[in-house]
Amino acid sequence: MCAVILEVKSSRLRLLTESNREVNLAAGRLLHTDKVRLDLSMGRDKMVDALKGVASKRKELLNQVDIKDLWEVLNSEQVWIDLATMTELCFPGSPCGDHESAVLRAVFDDRLYFKFNLDQFFPNSEEQVARLISQRQEEARRKRIVEAGGDWIVSLMNSTLPPDQINGADAVEFKSILKSYYLFGKESKDQALAKAMINRAKLDTPTELFPLLVKLDVFDENQNIDLLRFDIPTEFSSEIRYRADHLADTYKGFLDDGSRRDLTDLPLMTIDGQATHDFDDAISIEKIGDQFRLGIHIVDVGHFVRQGDIIDQEALFRGSSIYMPDQKISMLPASLAEGLCSLKAGEIRPAISTMVNLSPSLEVIDFEILPSLIEVKRQLTYYDVNQEADQNPDIVILRGIAEKFHQQRIDAGAVQITVPEINVWLADDRTITVNRINRESPGRMLVSEIMIMANWLMARYLAENKMPAVFRSQPGPRERLYRGDGGTVFQNWMQRRFLSRFVLGSQPEKHSGLGLNAYVTATSPIRKYFDLLTQRQIRAVLGMDRPYTSDEIARILQLLELPMANVSRLQFGRNRYWLLKYLEQHIGRKEEAIVLMKRRNDYQILLSSYMTECDLPLSGGFVLKPEDLIQVTIQNVSARKDLLQVAIG
Repeated sequence: MCAVILEVKSSRLRLLTESNREVNLAAGRLLHTDKVRLDLSMGRDKMVDALKGVASKRKELLNQVDIKDLWEVLNSEQVWIDLATMTELCFPGSPCGDHESAVLRAVFDDRLYFKFNLDQFFPNSEEQVARLISQRQEEARRKRIVEAGGDWIVSLMNSTLPPDQINGADAVEFKSILKSYYLFGKESKDQALAKAMINRAKLDTPTELFPLLVKLDVFDENQNIDLLRFDIPTEFSSEIRYRADHLADTYKGFLDDGSRRDLTDLPLMTIDGQATHDFDDAISIEKIGDQFRLGIHIVDVGHFVRQGDIIDQEALFRGSSIYMPDQKISMLPASLAEGLCSLKAGEIRPAISTMVNLSPSLEVIDFEILPSLIEVKRQLTYYDVNQEADQNPDIVILRGIAEKFHQQRIDAGAVQITVPEINVWLADDRTITVNRINRESPGRMLVSEIMIMANWLMARYLAENKMPAVFRSQPGPRERLYRGDGGTVFQNWMQRRFLSRFVLGSQPEKHSGLGLNAYVTATSPIRKYFDLLTQRQIRAVLGMDRPYTSDEIARILQLLELPMANVSRLQFGRNRYWLLKYLEQHIGRKEEAIVLMKRRNDYQILLSSYMTECDLPLSGGFVLKPEDLIQVTIQNVSARKDLLQVAIG
């Protein structure tokens, strides 16, 4: 602004501007002081007219100053230049204070080319100018996005957006910004832009973004957000699919070259869920005299998937197959997981077999681990085994072996946690079904105990051969709420909170939770990379593979830490999501619940029909204690918001 000083008082100036306003200003904020003086006695109106004249003249002079041309002349010198020199360059001859003011204003208005300090100027370098131009362009772009994007959101919410603007070039960018912010929040590179757009559109909360993004077909209504957040691949690359398909299509079968024992005459059976297609373990039982020989046969995935090849690298990156109510994501391509590596009935497969000799009382006498050729004769489901549990002689013996081993583990201090498993699955028509699975049913108990036995024996085998592997150990629980197979549902559920964290390491240690002196997992090499790694170490003892060193195992454990954590979050989160979707359909239903504990503002309870925890507000003056059985009513459920609210009664 152009002004005249009316009064100076304690380094503060009282000014009269050309717009006839008085302002107070610190003396240090004056940009330029002209040598020309106005006569304060001429009166306020005349002073304002005079100031307007000066301002008008300086504006005309300002239009004659080309800062860019001036910079192009001076930037190569990179020295401070005084105001007089700058003014002389712009207005050769006899420049006055008005000319100086015009130059100052030009530099002040456009700080792209010069930095200034009082009445001195320093030209920016070409690199600095280029950087400033880029910054200005980015600022202009961001401003345009915020304004246009915010207005675009409003129009979209009001359904007034023309169809051609819903998917236009700008809309693609707006969608990308909002999607990134919804997925990653503060970690999104577009957080500031997205928040500014949302604020301009006056959205109440970022959660309102989801229905908006569904409307834009960015997300499906039941979008698995964690898959996107964790960047989990749901498909295999064309190169990996080609390699796997080529391996499966060109494999000519298994010839007995003497390196494997032919066990194809044994009556092998698989026992799995009805929807299983990737069969990686089978069982056999023989009566030899008054003794028994139990066979636990694991498909030899290491025979097909070699260390370090492209399929192995992808399996390591994934870490595990992922099982969710609405989707399965395999660790290995389907042509291997459900084809060449799967123990399909009637097809010969290479395996690593653990042959266990048992006494007439079903005690383990000794065991042998060997490479084999096997052929599954029967493919059973848990339901099939439950139906035959008391009639089929082989199943009866297998149940006896499982029960004997289970009791031995309990006697050794194992912590047995017995709670129902809630199975949530979607039919082809997207109907949600929720079932309680009895994990202690004959079929499930049989498979669980025999696979625990196999893992224990393989851990012993590796330890005896001084072979490092992914050994699992667990310190004893911090507190025991019951002993053996006893305990109420409440005690079993709460006991989990007192379990110590399991530990992974390359050397064997006691697993107190299972009541065993050593433990690995190697019975699911199709589905879990830990198991594939351990199987390779067994192959190495057998002279069939190169062993991993302890350092290599430690590195692989580190690489698997994040993907395995993501797998756990995905499976838990997606099961809970679809359970809540199911409960959305049953608001108002009365359910039985168990009180777990009292907190400051609420009780924590367990809905026993769904084995899921939720909060019960403190209200109504009632007093509850842990393990009380109560009835609650489902009041409000939102799967997307992970919300489950109930009230007593």
